[in-house]
Amino acid sequence: MFFPRSSVRGAPHGAAPDAADARARARRPAFALPTAVALGALAVGVAAAPAAVADETAPVPAEAPDGLFGDADPQYDGVWRQSYALLAQHAVGHDTAPEAVDWLVQQQCADGSFLPFRADPAEPCADVTAADSNATALAVQALAAVGGHQDTVDAGVSWLAGVQNEDGGWGFNPGAASDANSTAVVVGALVATGADPAETRRDGNSPYSALGTLQLGCDAAEDERGAFAWQPDPESGELFASDMATVDAVLAAYGSGLLVDPETPQAPVTPLDCAGSTDEGESTDEGEGEEGRDGAADGTAAPDEEPSPQARAGSAGAAQLVEVLADGDDHLVSTPPGGEPQPDFASTARSVLALAAGGHREEAEAPLEWLRAHHTEWADYAQNPTALGLLVLAAHATGGSAEDFGGTDLVAQLGQLGPAAADQNGAGEDASDDGGSSPVPWIIGGGLVIGIGIGALLSFRRRPETDAETGQEADTDTDAGPADGPADGAAAAGGEAAGNGAAGGTATAGGAAEAADADGDAGAGGGAGAGDGADADVRTAAGEATSGKGAADQTTDAEDGRGTDAAGREAGERRPDQP
Repeated sequence: MFFPRSSVRGAPHGAAPDAADARARARRPAFALPTAVALGALAVGVAAAPAAVADETAPVPAEAPDGLFGDADPQYDGVWRQSYALLAQHAVGHDTAPEAVDWLVQQQCADGSFLPFRADPAEPCADVTAADSNATALAVQALAAVGGHQDTVDAGVSWLAGVQNEDGGWGFNPGAASDANSTAVVVGALVATGADPAETRRDGNSPYSALGTLQLGCDAAEDERGAFAWQPDPESGELFASDMATVDAVLAAYGSGLLVDPETPQAPVTPLDCAGSTDEGESTDEGEGEEGRDGAADGTAAPDEEPSPQARAGSAGAAQLVEVLADGDDHLVSTPPGGEPQPDFASTARSVLALAAGGHREEAEAPLEWLRAHHTEWADYAQNPTALGLLVLAAHATGGSAEDFGGTDLVAQLGQLGPAAADQNGAGEDASDDGGSSPVPWIIGGGLVIGIGIGALLSFRRRPETDAETGQEADTDTDAGPADGPADGAAAAGGEAAGNGAAGGTATAGGAAEAADADGDAGAGGGAGAGDGADADVRTAAGEATSGKGAADQTTDAEDGRGTDAAGREAGERRPDQP
């Protein structure tokens, strides 16, 4: 059932924390998220560097394979960042490279699950305990969005249903205790495939039942009521509010995945109703379904429609989230292990998704505007497909522009990190040898110069013929041969290069200028009279130069649209999208 469970206030082991300590602990981040293993490995690696150096079995960083977004080691986030990239491109109507989709499909194990990364998809997934519910659920969302791989999607959903916990939720790996973030991302996968999360049950419990046990109730501190915890404290069972858990749980409570509908009807944010409450948040019948509960809050999704219990709980979480954002100057903050508090860009972006999914467009604008103003401060965001994908999805959820996001074209930057950009660069590989500039403008310019030179030469040779005092006609006839000879010869040469270049695909200096001349008859002066030929040369060359310039400009624009940043993954994250 989706109803906030009572939080057991008080410190573990019975110690009473002071207010500051309680607040700090309430804001502590959740760790067992999609890359908790990665973060743990990083932390241990720092503390035990000598042992790691001596250990010859330490994993070697994997190289990013073809088809994968980003160039950084994909060992812990390959599937995660690929899924974010594909979802973001789909959200804005950007074509996805087939090899990018195929790469993700090939990452699936035979049982339908996904690991964080498979270096060799031809090899079977030997360790089924390493299957990742988060990677599987996100891959399902991405592949359901792009379409064309229904068997892969169905197999992923079937695996997720098979590893659902008895409380209705999911942990990071099969058999692990349910947590808010893992459960929420699976809800997103179910919604993306048209399944009803409320009807996806194990022992009578749905994902909303599991999330309900993780929501802080009326006995919590007033500024934490409605928030979600990642998991209960393993020793005391106490719930500590987690911003990271809250944003994901609210998104799931509103029945949405990462692709939020920007046309979601507007709805008010309604806090948890604790008037006259005496621990009503305590769940006393864990077998009872959502339909028999009054819910966490009495907010309404629409004037003529009673909201579902999970939607009311989502509204209570959204209300608490809005207060936290306001207290933090419109963004969320997290503290990495051993570090200092810092802006949590990823959770702030997901707060935009969560609020927009509930129809709280006005409340979502404040954190979105903060991201527009500060996203460039997100370390290496332009090299991180997950970061760029999150920002694109946040802009999409609110109906905003991802192509002008605080002056940044997020779509172009994301495209630069993917295989489509690599293919375009490969097509222009010869052009990049001289610093990345295209040879077309140089060829066109050369043809133009040749045409002008021929015209000037002909004009110079005609002048003495007109000024001659004797034998003018003979001189003219005599000179006409040489004059016409070089002119015709040059024109013929230019015409052959141009005409044949266009017809036969040979690109020479004159040929490029006449690239549009399919039959090769109108070369740079070829077949034309001396004087007229020169003029024709200039006109033709100039005309083709104009045409060529348009093509060159289009090529440049296409290259510029891909952005210039190299791909990568943000290091030291709790989750591939966490700072």
